[in-house]
Amino acid sequence: MTVNNTPLVDPFGRRIRYLRLSVTDRCDMRCRYCMAESMTFLPREAVMSIEEAGQIADAFIDRGVTKIRLTGGEPLVRKGVDQLAAHLGKRLGQGGGLEELTLTTNATYLDRHADALAAAGIARINVSLDSLDPDRFHQITRRGELDRTLAGIRAATNAGIKIKINTVALKGLNEDDILPLMRWCAGEGHDLTLIETMPLGRIDEDRTDRYLPLNELRARIEQEYSLASLSDTSGGPARYWRVGELGLKLGLITPLSNNFCDGCNRVRLSATGRLYLCLGHDDKVDLLSALRNGGEAAMHQAMDDALRLKPLRHQFEQDMDAGVPSVQRHMNVTGG
Repeated sequence: MTVNNTPLVDPFGRRIRYLRLSVTDRCDMRCRYCMAESMTFLPREAVMSIEEAGQIADAFIDRGVTKIRLTGGEPLVRKGVDQLAAHLGKRLGQGGGLEELTLTTNATYLDRHADALAAAGIARINVSLDSLDPDRFHQITRRGELDRTLAGIRAATNAGIKIKINTVALKGLNEDDILPLMRWCAGEGHDLTLIETMPLGRIDEDRTDRYLPLNELRARIEQEYSLASLSDTSGGPARYWRVGELGLKLGLITPLSNNFCDGCNRVRLSATGRLYLCLGHDDKVDLLSALRNGGEAAMHQAMDDALRLKPLRHQFEQDMDAGVPSVQRHMNVTGG
């Protein structure tokens, strides 16, 4: 078999280095900024197999992707996710092509998987955590139990995995939780990234009521702490600061108040094998059908066709102002 190692480059000259690979659209939580309380998930037969996910991911690595993040839904509810991590972990290091393999999770099931993920070579995990108050945590997630998430974080830490906490800033809901989260993360040795809510899929409330611009939140933080800009990058959209008094590394992801698209090197593969070129657009190409019906050559051609569709930027700002979703699909469909 001939390996295709032609670099993936979009119409704006940006080389694709980062694949977010969704293994399921299912989730055990119903976070109110992400999903409606009543959700319909894909039938299991519509989801690509673990082997197919590995085969497509290998093709991306061959063509220059150096970072893969496993996502969902909640990836740890997918049977076989440990096997996929082990498969991709073999591509880590010199000669394998992959520089980093990571995962985003709500940590509910992380205590069951932490050792296997660490053994696969995952050294860093993002955990979604929007409050340290048990009642508010349950209010935001609708189903979550804070103790289970914290147990998962502890298990991963004990397995040697570095934790970064992701917190969606929600006006009138968890504003008062941000400073306590910063202090807790600093004490536990975790990094923290704050994220603006994004208009993806219809939910049960108006997102504009919960939108908290992070430039406003940053100004509040600076009333308590000093922030020093960092040049660090994780390959994602966050911009980083050092919180001097806490020694905390703080990231801000600002898709609405400060567009971050110019250097985008990311694409997203859904659990159905469809390649999305932008979180804020519906353009997609079905790589799984190409692979099943035409083999690897057809899949690579579909990848090339897809890259021509990658836009320069999203339009979240206009859509949030209009009070409508940028796209009808929810975040769990595409992957975080």
